[in-house]
Amino acid sequence: MKGKDVINRVAGILPEVPKPARKPGLTEKLIWTGLAVVLYLVMAQIPLYKVITSTQSALFFYQIIFAANIGTLMTLGIGPIVTAGLITQVLVGSDLLRLDLSNAEDQKLFASLTKVLTFLFIIVEAVFYVVSGVIGTVGSPTIAAIVIIQLIVASLIVFLLDQMIQKGWGLGSGISLFILAGISMQIMLDVFSPIPVSGQFFGYIPFAINESIHRAFSSLISRASSYPSLIGFISTIIFILVILYLEGVRIEIPISSSKFRGYSATYPIKLLYVSNIPVILVSALIADAQFFFLILAKNASLVPHLSWLGTEVNGTITGGLLYYITSPPPYPAALLHPLQVVTYSAFVIVLSVVFARMWVDVSGMSAEKAAENLLGSDLQVPGFRTTRSSVSTLLQRYIPTVTLFSGLLIGILAATSSILNVFGTGIGLLLAIDISISYYQMLAQEQMASMIPGLGGILGER
Repeated sequence: MKGKDVINRVAGILPEVPKPARKPGLTEKLIWTGLAVVLYLVMAQIPLYKVITSTQSALFFYQIIFAANIGTLMTLGIGPIVTAGLITQVLVGSDLLRLDLSNAEDQKLFASLTKVLTFLFIIVEAVFYVVSGVIGTVGSPTIAAIVIIQLIVASLIVFLLDQMIQKGWGLGSGISLFILAGISMQIMLDVFSPIPVSGQFFGYIPFAINESIHRAFSSLISRASSYPSLIGFISTIIFILVILYLEGVRIEIPISSSKFRGYSATYPIKLLYVSNIPVILVSALIADAQFFFLILAKNASLVPHLSWLGTEVNGTITGGLLYYITSPPPYPAALLHPLQVVTYSAFVIVLSVVFARMWVDVSGMSAEKAAENLLGSDLQVPGFRTTRSSVSTLLQRYIPTVTLFSGLLIGILAATSSILNVFGTGIGLLLAIDISISYYQMLAQEQMASMIPGLGGILGER
């Protein structure tokens, strides 16, 4: 039996959400999407059975990128789904796995492989998180087994919710939806949370109102860096405006159809060409390094002499090599750690540029691939021959430069936002704004399709 037959057969055994028999209306899609968000948020608040969490600070990047909440049913978040999808995309994009995604059989194999890897990562990550002790103390083996089962079941629910939305029951994808929900919840808590922490309101707005009533105006500016601050509040507004502006900057290349006369449009090359992928990869790299270091630190007797790599106190990196690539405390405490600020910023910016260049090559976004996709869609650039080399030469003028500049900008935004304590982090804001724009466009398309019969097919809807 061939390997692809084995993968397809295993994928067929695993649970799956069927496509709707008829196309749901916009209202029905919104209801299913809302139910998925509510279920995700509820699971993100239910704590794991008898787990004492102690390393949330070190795994903070994981919580942002993977819509996770350490210590709850959403400890893994969308991590297994994203990891499986990323691996299959890199394998196909780099031609290590030769698949023609325009072919129905290869599409099925791609989906089956992603599904099998997702289930594999769910089990492996659930066991690894618990056995390593990184998420906290679990006590007896019986409790550990219960926690592992909790994580597996919760992650399966997330996988099925994502499938439900992608199959056409809801809008967009579950991955984007849960990331947006998690980041939005974090920003809302930073701004409006009335829950007292150590004797003061956590959210900046309730804190500012309370301090203003008691005429303690100086504390509005000099609040401890571990809480949402005025600097963070102002920086968040500025970063939102900057990101929205950058999202709209693009180079537009005129294109026309080689099959239909009169059709013309533009091929946009965004300034943020690689979006937030580079900084997500950098953040994941830092989080992975911290994750495995904490595992080693908890078993220091097996791996002695770790102080050069790092030292930790209650799950926080306090020294060693990892300390200098870990996000420093927010301003003004960052002023006490100038070397860490410089090394962390340089590390994030340089690697963002490197990953931007690499991602364009492996994800099919290079000038050559873009030219191939344009010509494969029966499109052409007026004034240029309809050959791959001719169109590729044109795109080569812009894409490499925009790629490097995109990585540089994203790296600077990410590093600066961490130091200024932007609510939801700069990475989170980038993700949230990107996803929000996508949902706005989807809603507009859905409304147009419902008003104009037959438009859904033109828009490529299910």
